[in-house]
Amino acid sequence: MPSDPVETARILVRELFPDAVQAWLAGSVTTGRATATSDLDVTVLLTEGEVHRESLTYDGWPVELFVHTAASVEQFVAQDLARRRPTMARLVATGVPLLGDAGDEVRRHCQDVLDAGPPPVPAADLELRRYGLTDLLDDLAGAAHDEEATAIAIAVWRETAELALEGAGAWGGTGKWLVRELRALDEQRGTHLTAALDLGLHRALAGERASLTAVADEVLAPLGGRVWAGFRRTADQA
Repeated sequence: MPSDPVETARILVRELFPDAVQAWLAGSVTTGRATATSDLDVTVLLTEGEVHRESLTYDGWPVELFVHTAASVEQFVAQDLARRRPTMARLVATGVPLLGDAGDEVRRHCQDVLDAGPPPVPAADLELRRYGLTDLLDDLAGAAHDEEATAIAIAVWRETAELALEGAGAWGGTGKWLVRELRALDEQRGTHLTAALDLGLHRALAGERASLTAVADEVLAPLGGRVWAGFRRTADQA
C-alpha cells in the first residue's frame, strides 16, 4: 500500500526542491475521492526558476508536479479565468500546504478568483452555443441508430452540460470536472440536471432520444430556446 500521501508529498518537495517557498497537495487524495489510480497533484512555489510540469513515480505514488513562481501562478490563473476553468486556482486554493504558512498571498489570490467565479459569457457567445446545440439536436432527430447517432448523442450531452454552466455563470470543466461542476450547480440550485442528462444519454444510446432532447430543451429555454432561422455571424478577418 502506498505511504501517507501528505507526508510523501512533503518529503518529495523537500528532497527535489529544497529552496521551495511553499507547496500544495491537491486532488482526490485530499478530498476523499481517491481511487486505486489516484495520483498526487503537487504545486511547488519557487522564488525563481523554470516553470514546468512533470510526471514521475515516488514512493509508490504517481505524482504530477506543477512547478511555478508567484508570477507564473498569476499568469496561469488569468489564462484559466479566460477559458472559465479554474485549474490553477483550485490546485493552490484547495491544496494542503506542505511547508508551513508561506505563500499565503498567492493562495489568497487563487481563493479570491475561485470565490468570484468566472466572468459573464457574452450574449453573442451564448447565442452561438445555442445555435450549435440546436444543430446537434436536429442531427440527433434525423440520425439512424448507428455509430453516428452515438457520437451525436454524446455531443448533445456535452454541449448541454456546458451551456447549462455558462448560462448559470458557473465554472466549466472537461471530463470528470465537467460532471463535478454540473453537480455543484445542482447542489446550489436544488436541481437534478446531472442525473437527468446521464439518464437521457443512456436512453439515447439505447435508441430512445426523446429524454435527452427534452433535457437539452429545458436548458435552452431560459436562454432563449433553440436558434436557427435568422442566425447570422460576421467572420472575423483581422
